[in-house]
Amino acid sequence: MRIDSFPKDDGFYMPAEFEPHDATIMIFPERPGSWPYKAVKAQKVFSDIIRKIGECEKVYVVVSDNTEMTAREMLSDVPSVTFLKIPTDDAWARDTAPTFVRNSAGEVRGISWRFNAWGGEVDGLYRHYDKDDALASAFCDAAGYDHYDAGDFVLEGGAVHSNGAGTLMVTESCLLSAGRNPLLSKGEIEERLKNFLGAQRVIWLPRGVYNDETNEHVDNVCAFIDKDSVVLAWTSDKEDPQYELSLSCLKVLEEAGLTVHKLPIPDVPVTVSAEDLNGYEFEEGEDKREVGERLAASYVNFYFCNDYVLLPQFGGVNEKSDRRAVEIMTKICKQRKIIPVPAEDIIKGGGNIHCITQQIPRGAGK
Repeated sequence: MRIDSFPKDDGFYMPAEFEPHDATIMIFPERPGSWPYKAVKAQKVFSDIIRKIGECEKVYVVVSDNTEMTAREMLSDVPSVTFLKIPTDDAWARDTAPTFVRNSAGEVRGISWRFNAWGGEVDGLYRHYDKDDALASAFCDAAGYDHYDAGDFVLEGGAVHSNGAGTLMVTESCLLSAGRNPLLSKGEIEERLKNFLGAQRVIWLPRGVYNDETNEHVDNVCAFIDKDSVVLAWTSDKEDPQYELSLSCLKVLEEAGLTVHKLPIPDVPVTVSAEDLNGYEFEEGEDKREVGERLAASYVNFYFCNDYVLLPQFGGVNEKSDRRAVEIMTKICKQRKIIPVPAEDIIKGGGNIHCITQQIPRGAGK
């Protein structure tokens, strides 16, 4: 059922991702402009992630007419998986599935934001996104969740992090971009965030990860690991374009009184190869990749599920960087086991593990 009031007025707020989940939402990949070579490798790594998450919570897997048979063949033996046939344009569940809020009684509701492919006519990444825009409300109806409709307010789930205790974190580069809510001031956007997500404070980081085509989502540069601590994508190389971006974020986070753990990006930039490029099939009006293009690879794009932290790994020349990321996360996330996940075939789509997952918080009686 659609609800027309603000969640904050009803006592609802956005829990932190590290709090207990009832389930995770994922979308089985197929879009040829995102996933090279008919998404075969992407479907394999998505399936591996679904299986791991399914060890400790339910997983809703959204499928289409094209992907349902393959998804069932790969995952039908996982009892925690529920398949939902809902049409989508791509597989970025973080940004197109609902953002969920909860109240003190343990009721859980979804929020349907306006989705315009990260920028609409200004700098959107693909032209046809009506199915993705409709997914959040369709999912809530199918899974039995009441939901709030954010109307024309454009936001993606990857553009906001919550500490579950009244603080949100976003980036100015994303939320103030010309393709999202150009008629709203920064103050008006902040007020909307507080009303929809039940928050008292919004921390505005200046920038995100270099060359992040979402206009630098916060979930690729910084994430809460508890209500007072974050991990920040970092580099000590002053010649790297990421250095100044991360430094500007560090200053804001320290001024906000948060404990900051630096999580270095891969030592060697992850780029699009000629072989990768040959596997994409771009449609008219879609943003196209180029050989040598630097992808926004970051270890901060991890995912908390109930028992694990699923941590991206980029392999090859970045094996040392991968090990370092595991060591750092093991030290600072002591309540969960760190699971290294080969993520080369996810980053080729433009995002990573956090981008393809969306949590549903645990509610009353769960």
